[in-house]
Amino acid sequence: MEESTQSPRLLIVDESRMARAALIKRVRERYGFREEVNSESAWQALVLDHSIQLVICPLTLPLLEGDGLLVRVRASRLARLRQMPVLVIAGDNQEANQRARELGASDLVSRSIESGELLERIATLIDLAQMESELARQATNPAQHPLTGLPTRQHIELQAASALAQSLRHGAPASILVMGFDRFDALRSEHGDELAGKLQQKLASILAQKVRKEDSLGHYSDSELAVVSPGTPYPACEAFANRLREAFAVAHIAVHGQRLALSVSVGVANTPVDRAASATSLLALAGERLKTARQAGGNRVLACVDQAEPQAPVPRLGHAIDLIRAGNDAAVVPHLAHLCREILPFLELLEREWKLGLPLAGIRERMQDRERESEDTRQA
Repeated sequence: MEESTQSPRLLIVDESRMARAALIKRVRERYGFREEVNSESAWQALVLDHSIQLVICPLTLPLLEGDGLLVRVRASRLARLRQMPVLVIAGDNQEANQRARELGASDLVSRSIESGELLERIATLIDLAQMESELARQATNPAQHPLTGLPTRQHIELQAASALAQSLRHGAPASILVMGFDRFDALRSEHGDELAGKLQQKLASILAQKVRKEDSLGHYSDSELAVVSPGTPYPACEAFANRLREAFAVAHIAVHGQRLALSVSVGVANTPVDRAASATSLLALAGERLKTARQAGGNRVLACVDQAEPQAPVPRLGHAIDLIRAGNDAAVVPHLAHLCREILPFLELLEREWKLGLPLAGIRERMQDRERESEDTRQA
């Protein structure tokens, strides 16, 4: 029997008419369907019927033999069939269930699965297959930014959707970073389009060397870049973003012999920490956090926290020394009290060993005064 009133369509395969009827009753309000009784007729249907987008079949079919349906689907020379989602109704034999996964079953569910969850699993598999098909199409000829050669935002949105779908399916994290130079428009106005373009290329080049092969790098906007990082928890992405921010804070890029004061800011979003309903909203959240970081003064990373006014980052001691060597004292001065507390034990040791007459008491007093002033300012 065949019914075709909705799209996408499902192929429901089972030797039991009652089992097919039970599945059809649960999916027919949302999906069209076609039903077959065995692997051979199901294979013929898949080859001829291009409207089918997902297969539901039981483990009791000869799936695990050389001519089984699952094996034939995954070994097909047609990309449409190789990528076809196959949802297997699992049995009690755990070894057989595991074998089905190894042979390419997209997902396994029990016959007692609730209808709502079944429909959600089906929707996720179809969406993921459509995304992977589009990504495969773009991989052969992706739209590229004319300046950096990186993929455009459309590609990043697809990668974000794919990462989110995988995250929901496997319960794994996924992170998105959106980054760009602070005061970029002012830099362009002051130094011209050519320098602005070279800065963009520099940022793209550094990122391309540092991201993992499973990450996706591309444009969020004309002057902002994005990284989609599947399987990565937000603390790791936040740490990566801070290393990038620190690298540009000490970079020596000069124009007519004068060093440019450059800084970058980064917005980070993550699932499941951020309860974003879609990949679009997760990507937009990272973009909004970049905007907030810039508005708070730039040279900041804002990640997965409810923080409207992110505090200026306190540099690590080694990074503070790099900033001073690079001539960027202004980035260190606001944090002298904090850094002084870190270095004070070293100064005390130096005084004990070398008897230099260092004014340690005065340093301690001034440090405490600065800390009190900072505390008063925060409370005000």
